[in-house]
Amino acid sequence: MSAEAADREAVSGSRPCTPPQASWFEFLLDPSLLEQHLRGLHPDPSPVQLIVQFLEQASKPSVNEQNQVQPPADNRRNRTLKLMALKVAAHLTWDLNLLEKGLTIPVLNMLLNEFLCVSRVPPGVKHVDLDLSTLPPTTAMAVLIYNRWAIRTIVLSSFPEKQTKPGPHQLNMMSLVQQEKELTENILSVLREQATDSITVLEGALNIKKDFYIHTLRSLDLLAADPSTANGETESSTAGLRISADHLHCQVHYDLGGIYFQQGCSDPSVYEKAKEHFRKARELLTKLDSSASLCCVDEQRLAGYWSACKTLTETSDPGESQHTPYGQISCFMRNHDYGALIEAFIRDNVTLSLPHSFRHSIQLELLHKLQQGDRALEEVCHKLCVCNAVRDALEGGVLGVSFHQLLIKPSKNTISFLLEVCTRSLDKEHRSETSKRKMAIFIKTVCNRLEDVSLAFMVSSHKLFMELLQDEEKKILMEQMRKSSATVNLSAKPLPSFYDIPASTSVNISQLEQQLILSLDPRHIRQILIELHGMAERPFWRVNSKWEVPVDYVNVILAIKDNLTRDLVYILMAKGLHCISIKDFAHARQLFTACLELVTEFSPKLRQVMLNELLLMEVRGHEAGAAEGNMERPPPDLVSRVRGYLEMRIHDLPLRQIVGEECVVFMLNWRENEYLTLQVPQSLVNSNPYIKLGQLIASTCKELPGPKESRRTAKELWEVVVQICSVSSQHKRSSDGRVSLLKQRESSMGILPRIDIKLGKSCFCGLIPGHYSYDFFFISQDDIVNEVTAEHISIWPSSLANLQSVDVEAVVVTLKELVNYALSLNPNNQSWLCTQADIYFVTNQYSAAMHYYLQAGTVCSDYFTKPVPPDVYTDQVLKRMIKCCSLLNCHTQCTASFVMLLCSKTGELAMHAASIPALQNPISDQHESAIKAIGQTELNSSNPEEVLQLAAQKRKKKFLQALAKLYF
Repeated sequence: MSAEAADREAVSGSRPCTPPQASWFEFLLDPSLLEQHLRGLHPDPSPVQLIVQFLEQASKPSVNEQNQVQPPADNRRNRTLKLMALKVAAHLTWDLNLLEKGLTIPVLNMLLNEFLCVSRVPPGVKHVDLDLSTLPPTTAMAVLIYNRWAIRTIVLSSFPEKQTKPGPHQLNMMSLVQQEKELTENILSVLREQATDSITVLEGALNIKKDFYIHTLRSLDLLAADPSTANGETESSTAGLRISADHLHCQVHYDLGGIYFQQGCSDPSVYEKAKEHFRKARELLTKLDSSASLCCVDEQRLAGYWSACKTLTETSDPGESQHTPYGQISCFMRNHDYGALIEAFIRDNVTLSLPHSFRHSIQLELLHKLQQGDRALEEVCHKLCVCNAVRDALEGGVLGVSFHQLLIKPSKNTISFLLEVCTRSLDKEHRSETSKRKMAIFIKTVCNRLEDVSLAFMVSSHKLFMELLQDEEKKILMEQMRKSSATVNLSAKPLPSFYDIPASTSVNISQLEQQLILSLDPRHIRQILIELHGMAERPFWRVNSKWEVPVDYVNVILAIKDNLTRDLVYILMAKGLHCISIKDFAHARQLFTACLELVTEFSPKLRQVMLNELLLMEVRGHEAGAAEGNMERPPPDLVSRVRGYLEMRIHDLPLRQIVGEECVVFMLNWRENEYLTLQVPQSLVNSNPYIKLGQLIASTCKELPGPKESRRTAKELWEVVVQICSVSSQHKRSSDGRVSLLKQRESSMGILPRIDIKLGKSCFCGLIPGHYSYDFFFISQDDIVNEVTAEHISIWPSSLANLQSVDVEAVVVTLKELVNYALSLNPNNQSWLCTQADIYFVTNQYSAAMHYYLQAGTVCSDYFTKPVPPDVYTDQVLKRMIKCCSLLNCHTQCTASFVMLLCSKTGELAMHAASIPALQNPISDQHESAIKAIGQTELNSSNPEEVLQLAAQKRKKKFLQALAKLYF
C-alpha cells in the first residue's frame, strides 16, 4: 500500500461516514419511513425542510399535451404529499414558534389551509360564524391554530427585520425575490383585513372550558384510512393529542395580548386590553406544567410585555415607581421631567443598575422625537449622550457614534456638562484604580477629538484632568494643544468633511447601524457609512428590510461598482421615498437633493432618475397643500417640468409608471386642458397611454356644455374605460392551484392593459374639482333596480355590448372611491349626495342610504324650510326612500305619513302600499294608524288652494326635519 493510499484510508477511518440526505420521493414510495426519519436524533432534511419539499412538489403546476400550464392536479400523489406535510407538522405538535421560524409566510399559509381542509372545517363559512363548542374537538382546534397564526403573523410583520444572508441578492434573482415579497404582502393584507374576525374567534374560545384535541400522526392516518367518518363524533375526534383548556387559554391570552399591544400604537386605549390578557396568561402560566403545553409561551417576552403595559397604562404600583429604577425612568418620561431623568442617569453611572441597552433605548426614543421636529429636546439628547458615553467608558465599552459626532463641534456648555458628569460618576468613597484609569483614557480621548483648542484647554485645566492623568500623559497632550493653537485660526476653521474623518474602531457596528436607520440627515448618513465601511465590507443597504426602492431602479443602483456609493444612493433614495409617504417633504427634499448631487458625478442615467423623483415629490407636495386648502395654482416652472417629463424620450432610462400617472393627474387637476387637447404632440399621444387617457378626459370635460353631436370624444372615452375595466374569462391561479382574487386582464384590450384601479381613481378625480361628471363607471349592469344615477349621465351609452367581460368588482370599488373623494371636496353637492345614497341603496345599506338622501334634501332646501326641488327628490329617489323605510322595519304611523307626504306627488300610493307591511295587515294597530293618518283632512277644507298647500308643506317640513334627526 502506498503512503498516499494509507493516508486516505487513515482519514476515511478516522471519521464516521455522513449518511446521504433523504429525498422527498423516498417517503412517497414508502410512507412508513417518515415516522422513522422524524424520530432520528438530527434528521436530515429537518422537519421544516420536509414540509417545504412536500408542499413544493404537491403544488407544482402541470403541462398538458398542448404545452399549456395547468394547475396542480388533485390526484393521489399530491394528496399524499400534502398529508405527509401535515404529519410532519403534527410531529412538531403544531408548535407555531418552530413553524414560524422555519417556514415563510406563503408556505405556512398553504400548510394551515390544508390543515383546515383535512380537519373538516366547513368550506365557505367564515370562522367567526362557527360555533366552536359544537364542532368536533380536532376541527375546533384547527380553527384556533389558524387564527392564532393569523394574529401572530400580523404582529411579527410589524417588527423591523434584519437580513441574515451574507451577501446581496444576485441581480438575476431580484425578480424571484420580488415575487415572493408580493405574495407575502398579499397574504398579510388578507390577514390584516380579517384581524377583527380572528380576534373574535379567539376571544370566543376563552369561553369554552372543555379540553381540546389536536391531530397527531395517528389521527391523520385515521383520516386517510376513512375520511368519511374519521373526523366526526368517533374515536378520531379524541384520538389526537389532548390539550387542556388552561393550556390553550394561556396561549390564546398571550397571542391576544400581542395583537392588542401592536394595535396600541394607533389606539393607546387598547393597551388596557393587552395588559389584561397578559395578566391572565401570567396567572395561568404559574399553575401549568410547561412541559405538557402545546406551544410554550416565551416567559421572558411575556415579562417584557407585562412591564411595558404597566408603564403605558400608567397603572403601575406607586411604590414600584419610587423604588425601582425602571419605574422612576418611566415616570420621568411620562411627565416630561427631563431634568430628573438626566440626574437619574448620572446617579446610575455610580450604581450601574440600569442595563446599557435600556439607557440607550431612552436616548434613541428622545432622538426620534427630536428628528420629528421637537427642537426643545436637542439639549436633553446631548446631555443623555454624554451620560451614556461616560457610562460606556467606565464599563470599558466602545463610545457610540452619536458621542463622536457631538465632539465634532460641541458648545462650551456641553464640555462643561461633560466634566461635571465625569466628576460625579466616580464614586468618591470606592474609587478603584481601574475606574480611575478608564476615566483617564476617556478624558484623553475627548482632548484628542476636540478641534476647538480653547475647549481642549478647558478640559486640560480641570481638576479631574490633573488628578487622573500621569505627568507624562499631561505633558504630551499639552504640547499637542500648544502646537495646534499656534497654527489654527479657531474663528475661521471649517467643519471637516466626512472623508477627512478617520474610521474609529472604537465604535460598535450595531450602534452605527442603529444611527443609520434613524438618521434623516444626508451628511450624517454619509459619515456613518464611511465609518461602517472602514470596519466591515458588506452591503449596508440591507441593514433595514423596510428600506425599499422601486423595482425599476434596483438593478441600476445595485450595479454601482463602488460599495460605499451604492449603499449611500440606495439608502438616500429609500429614506426619501419613506418621507414622501408620510408627507415629510422637507426631509425628502434634503435626501433627494443630496442623492442628486452624488449621482451627477458619475451617472447621467441616475441623475435623470433623481430629477424625475424630485419632480414627483414636488407634484405630490403641491397636491398635499391643495388638499389642506391651499388652492394657489402651481408655479409655471413646475407645470413646465411636468410637460417636459411627459415629452421626455431618453433611451434605456428606467421610468416608474406612477410618475407618468401623477403627472397626467396633475395636469387634469389644474385644468391644463389646452395642453392636453391641443398642444401635446400627437406622437406622444399615440405612444403614451396615460397621455391618451388624459387627453380623452380633458376633451370630454371641454365638450360637456356643448350639444349632443359634439360628444364624440365622450363615446371614445367610454369605450376606452370599458376596455380598461374588462377581464379575461380565465382567473389567475396561485402556486397552490387555488383561484386567486385577482383577475387577469386581457393583454390585447384597451390602451392600458394592466391599469391599476388607483390610476382610474386619480385620473377621474381630476375632473371633480372642476365640478365635472364622474359617471364613467356607472353602467355596470342592466338591472334597473340597481341603477346608480348622477348628473351628466346622458352623455354615456345606456348599455354594454359585452357585460360579462367587465370587472364589476373593480367598477364598484372605483365608483365608491370616486364619490367619497368628491364629497370630501364638496360635501354639499346634492347630486353627489344622491349618488352616494344610490350606492348604499343598491348595496343593501338602507340606513346609510336614508342618511344621504335626507342630506341631499337638506342642502337644497335650507333644512326643509323650502320645498325640495323635484330634480333632487325625483320619483325614483322617493320610491327608494320609501323602500328604505320599509326594509328598516319602520311600518308604523311614521311610515304611513311618509307615504302620504311623499307619494302624493306621484299619485301611486296604491302601488307603493304593497311594499309596506304595515299597510298589508288589516288587523294590526299599525294598519289602523296608517289609514287614519292617510285619511286625515284639513280642519277647514274650504280654505283656498294656496292655504291648503302651505299647510301640507308645513307638515312635510316638520316630518322631514324629524326624520332627518333620526338618521343624522
